[in-house]
Amino acid sequence: MHDILLTRSPKLDKASLISYAEELGLDVKKFTESIDSGRYAKDIDGDIQLAESIDLYNTPTIFINGIQIIGERPFDAYKKIIDEEL
Repeated sequence: MHDILLTRSPKLDKASLISYAEELGLDVKKFTESIDSGRYAKDIDGDIQLAESIDLYNTPTIFINGIQIIGERPFDAYKKIIDEEL
């Protein structure tokens, strides 16, 4: 699911999520019940508030020693920052 959510973002509406669950062969009834119950809404809202508080609006975003890297980057970009921080 992780890969689908990243590659198909921002299509994260309920119908799309259910479609992704079907595609992955998940138990769609259980998946839909989980969404409809709001069981994880508090956790999700907390994650959203945290992301907004640190100005995090893009996927992927990676932090290396407090340095924010937005968007997909080649390995060498990460290595350069890590080497500089070391």
